[in-house]
Amino acid sequence: MTAADALDDLAARLPAHVRRSVPTGPLTTYGAGGPAALALTVRDEDELADAARAVAATDPRPPVLVIGLGSNLLVADEGFDGLVIVLGPAFADIAIEGTRVRAGARAKLPVVARQTAGAGLTGFEWAAGVPGSIGGAVRMNAGVPDAEVADHLVRVRVVDLASGEDGVVPASELSLGYRTSSLRPEQVVVWAELELAAGDPEAARAAIKEKTQWRRDHQPGGRNAGSVFTNPEGTSAGRLIDEAGCKGLRVGTAEVSPKHANFIQSDEGGRAQDIWDLMVEVRRRVHQRTGIVLHPETCLVGFGPMPEPDA
Repeated sequence: MTAADALDDLAARLPAHVRRSVPTGPLTTYGAGGPAALALTVRDEDELADAARAVAATDPRPPVLVIGLGSNLLVADEGFDGLVIVLGPAFADIAIEGTRVRAGARAKLPVVARQTAGAGLTGFEWAAGVPGSIGGAVRMNAGVPDAEVADHLVRVRVVDLASGEDGVVPASELSLGYRTSSLRPEQVVVWAELELAAGDPEAARAAIKEKTQWRRDHQPGGRNAGSVFTNPEGTSAGRLIDEAGCKGLRVGTAEVSPKHANFIQSDEGGRAQDIWDLMVEVRRRVHQRTGIVLHPETCLVGFGPMPEPDA
């Protein structure tokens, strides 16, 4: 069976509302990216289970990409020759019982931060200034300089689209590191449980207000995917990019933010290739100036390996 035949076979196994040739740009905060061969919005856990069985039964298995809010994702202009799974609103539920919080994979980090603070819990205030979803945050162990998801993560429910397996995994088995985990692309985070601490709701709300204001003052809004590169040990990527004179640098429809150098802004109707080319150029200039090689924090889909920067 050819790859095209496998996609046809998979489409026949999936729920009737599966779509073909769906632009990925509108599913991401960059607003750029080519079409997915197949796209399915799963409306509840039953549909996710059905999709997992369909993918596991298809041979050869087409590649799968899971998208929650698409806030840390860049898909190539050529598109994605596989199945995109989009998590629907049902995966955004948040339940709080005592100091334990269960948040669906699509739940927005700032919403979880505000709800937990309102419930008198502390420890997740930092997430108020981080765009993205719980599922994506677990996958990349999202965080800020002094806090990260791993600090409070207890366990996650994971559905494996390659095998159809569905189970709960302790945080200790996820190999959580700096912006990394052992979760594979075909593994879908359904929900995550956090253990927070009892605290003062007013103090938590004040901390959230401060962090939100800081983000507005120091980071750009608009069409971006947050931090582009991870921070090298002992310094920040934004500082290195700024000192390399890259603020305002433009390639086609993409520009290094004049407000924060580790953000790239995409024009409306922008091209993913321009963002990629700008990343490559920024990386080259930083390496040329400092000898430091920056590594992407953004999840890049459909691109080859990033070229090693010239000395």
